[in-house]
Amino acid sequence: MADVKKMATREGYGKGLVALGAEHDDIVVLDADLAGSTKTGMFAKAYPDRHFNCGIAEADMMSVAAGLAASGFTPFASSFAMFASGRAYEQIRNSIGYPGLNVKVGATHGGMSVGEDGASHQCCEDFALMRSIPGMVVICPADGVEAEAATKAAYEYEGPVYLRFGRLAVPVFHEEGFEFQIGKGEVMREGNDVAIIANGLMVYEAIQAGEALAAKGINARIINMSTVKPLDEEMVLKAAKECGKIITCEEHSVIGGLGEAVCSFLSENHPTPVRRIGVNDEFGCSGPAYEVLEKYGLCASNIVKVTKEFLGK
Repeated sequence: MADVKKMATREGYGKGLVALGAEHDDIVVLDADLAGSTKTGMFAKAYPDRHFNCGIAEADMMSVAAGLAASGFTPFASSFAMFASGRAYEQIRNSIGYPGLNVKVGATHGGMSVGEDGASHQCCEDFALMRSIPGMVVICPADGVEAEAATKAAYEYEGPVYLRFGRLAVPVFHEEGFEFQIGKGEVMREGNDVAIIANGLMVYEAIQAGEALAAKGINARIINMSTVKPLDEEMVLKAAKECGKIITCEEHSVIGGLGEAVCSFLSENHPTPVRRIGVNDEFGCSGPAYEVLEKYGLCASNIVKVTKEFLGK
């Protein structure tokens, strides 16, 4: 693990914004007094005239972003996931989602891996909130390279997008130059005994679990499903038909996130046994990030355990 390059996905977000700023004059970036943490400060340093600190007023920031989008700009509005998706939900729904404005919400510090910040900041409900808004695209990239590519893809997409990034530095396994496609999953490992569909930092954990399972004679198909909405239904259906059983893994509540998106689709199209790994209808706690993740079963060892039990091995 020590030899693996690590980068927080929020770093990839910052890099993506800077790259886009060099190519497109219509991009403006808004932040709620957290530019150092969300990494929009990288954009502010490069393009200070196009970066706006809205202060600790997330609802106002989303309304400003809506106005800028209605005026022809492409705004990226950033804060911590808890405040971007939670505190500003009504403004995102009514001022951005309802008119279908071209606003990109860059939410960092999502999930349990916020660690020491504790339950008040460990937002594990944002996929559910954002998925429920008609027309909203929901993305959670797995590493820093994919985060940068997803940021660029969000710019190219016309309409509202919610991008969820993490605080924790996680292993980078995508090659530089990776091209992100909204609504497309990515097979990281082939296998037909079971399909493990993950997003965010859980993708690397799933890859590690896949290797451990292979050593035990279980060949798991590992899928990176970074776009929660629209779901890559074709890939999910193919996995269900070829593998027969599916496990979903996400740093989010099992209610309303990737697991439920997969289950909802399969229940109506190809009923398939599914197990969901995520946060089980509970709040988090304060502690070092990896210890918190392990406590809630968001780790490779638990994926292995659940898989073996699911397959009766």
